[in-house]
Amino acid sequence: MTDVKGKVAVVTGAGSGIGRALAYDLARRGAKLAISDVDETGLAETVKQVRVIGAPVHSTRLDVTDRDAVLAYADTVRAEYGVVNVVINNAGIAFTGDVEHMSFAQIEKVMDVDFWGVVNGTKAFLPHLIESGDGHVVNISSLFGLLAVPGQSAYNAAKFAVRGFTEALRQEMLVAGHNVQVTCVHPGGIKTAIARNAGAVEGHDAASLAEFFDAKLAKTSPESAARSILRAVSRNRPRAVVGLDAKFLDIAIRVLGPAYQRLLVRGAGRVMPSASAQAAATAPAPSQTKASA
Repeated sequence: MTDVKGKVAVVTGAGSGIGRALAYDLARRGAKLAISDVDETGLAETVKQVRVIGAPVHSTRLDVTDRDAVLAYADTVRAEYGVVNVVINNAGIAFTGDVEHMSFAQIEKVMDVDFWGVVNGTKAFLPHLIESGDGHVVNISSLFGLLAVPGQSAYNAAKFAVRGFTEALRQEMLVAGHNVQVTCVHPGGIKTAIARNAGAVEGHDAASLAEFFDAKLAKTSPESAARSILRAVSRNRPRAVVGLDAKFLDIAIRVLGPAYQRLLVRGAGRVMPSASAQAAATAPAPSQTKASA
């Protein structure tokens, strides 16, 4: 697919950030849109602007962890437009916490949205993409799907899983001879609300972590990220690394191998000592845990 004009493009998580920027860019390129989000207010604003651009748009509130709802949504989009050409599984959440202090439920929530949401969207729309004869799956992983960092184990697990799932899917489409391209996207620090909306274990100052991310790490605009993603789609690339930070670190970990982990530990200790200290301070002592049980 070299041109999305006249194609039907599905974008999850379109109520803000990269998803919204993708919707706008696709609309300007002449695509027909099916967009969704759990944030109905944000989604309504995206729909409003897409209509100003002049693109056809179908919108719905959608929880990507609700598999039955995602399956029904795929059939609805196919019925309305008659075809589905592009699916961008973008919806995601972030959560900060060490493995030691996170609950099983907190880990599962991240996996449900960031990994199973991608699986649900891919599986639901894949038959329609194959049917189109000109399909493309775009799954949003992360820079954290290329390297691991302390405090992001659940997010790392989900994004590494997206990477493996997507790369295997691409190979399967090639083996089966289906005309469906597959791209895995690894954005670095993007200026979105994901950090401000992120959860954190007790003891972590979520607001301070969000401020740090926004001030020090988020260097790429959602609009720039959207352009990079759609450029990868138009060129049928298997992978898109978005942002200078992500490109630099991608090269660095290839050169350093597992040694990159030592450098990250040192860096994390310098830039985020308060979060680690607070988490340790609020964690119950062994005797307290036993007594409360």
